[in-house]
Amino acid sequence: ETVSAQTTATGIPIGTESPAPPTTLTPAPTTVAPVTPTPTPTPTPDRHPISGFVHPGVGVSLDHLELVRERVTAGIQPWAGAFREMSRSQYADLDWQPQAREVVECGYNSNPNHGCGEEWRDAVAAYTHALLWYLTLDQDHARKAVEIIDAWASTLRAHTHDNAPLQAGWSAATLVRAAEIMRYTYAAWPSANVERAATMFRDVYLPLVRDGAPRSDGNWDFIILDAAIGIAVFLDDRPLFDHAIERWRARLPAYIYLSSDGPQPIRPPAGPVSWYGQGTFVDGLTQETCRDLGHTAWGLEALVQVAETAWIQGVDLYTEAQPRLTAALEMHAGYAQGDGVPGWLCGGTLKGEFEPIPEIAYHHYHDRLGLDLPRTRQLLQDHGPQFASHFYAWGTLTHGTR
Repeated sequence: ETVSAQTTATGIPIGTESPAPPTTLTPAPTTVAPVTPTPTPTPTPDRHPISGFVHPGVGVSLDHLELVRERVTAGIQPWAGAFREMSRSQYADLDWQPQAREVVECGYNSNPNHGCGEEWRDAVAAYTHALLWYLTLDQDHARKAVEIIDAWASTLRAHTHDNAPLQAGWSAATLVRAAEIMRYTYAAWPSANVERAATMFRDVYLPLVRDGAPRSDGNWDFIILDAAIGIAVFLDDRPLFDHAIERWRARLPAYIYLSSDGPQPIRPPAGPVSWYGQGTFVDGLTQETCRDLGHTAWGLEALVQVAETAWIQGVDLYTEAQPRLTAALEMHAGYAQGDGVPGWLCGGTLKGEFEPIPEIAYHHYHDRLGLDLPRTRQLLQDHGPQFASHFYAWGTLTHGTR
């Protein structure tokens, strides 16, 4: 395992792997007058006649995006502030130039490292411009989003070395969200280019992400499955979608402990994984808690991103996860805000920062279900908005709560 020099937008180091409350801001303008008649987002969701999938439907739905646009336009917080942060980020730059390459080489301990950061950062930029396109109707952002996707779709052929599956997961999870939005809201993206993107997802990314990473730490598994379920929706592949959900269900109880599991954690299907020396288990403890809070936050975010896509497509994974996930959220949110760490937990010391903040999970359990998660709420208020890195981006903008 290794620590990368990459950082979040807040400047906090991000781990890479081998196997004040928001102020009142004036929102940026939300419309830009086109020079010529232009395509605009479709007013109704599209449902595929065979797969039954709702489009767009990877991470965000059309109804969801419409609601975000209404709130940003009205200057309602935290959406207006989160929009401003996104629109001022490096990823929103219309001069962004994709750094596509034929082979991305990502090895153990970042050796070799050829194209790894470039790939996932381009994916985040594509998703950022896709959101900006939909929320502002500025065609320049639409063109930039598809430019980035097209660059990789016409170039990428393989990922190599030890980190190849995780690298593919990081990048595809975000890139496919961008492609899904653009495919169903921007009619000027040529159909041949859409098909080329589909080929890239099917032939380059999917072989590396289809089965998750059952022998690795849980954040690997969930990140890779997040990419797989997004690709399934983009390709209208119902068997792949069902397979990703099956793998998610198998890993969840092996990642977050509940006392009902017995004195020891449940093993993942592929066999035991390290709990990093922890011998006492309590509700909400994760397999990576004693590794560090950063990888724990990654695992929780990734498993929730799978659940959100499934929710949009009519499958409720959140209910299955609720006892485990809500316990984990409250436990780790408390420690992230300075709760004392007992001596029996990770030797009395927890490492790292709990990032990203769990906006999507809180949105579901609080906004949709009305559950009270006070420590999680305080964490979001103190540390929002969510920024972007690797496989996640702008959760406060897309899934914020009042």
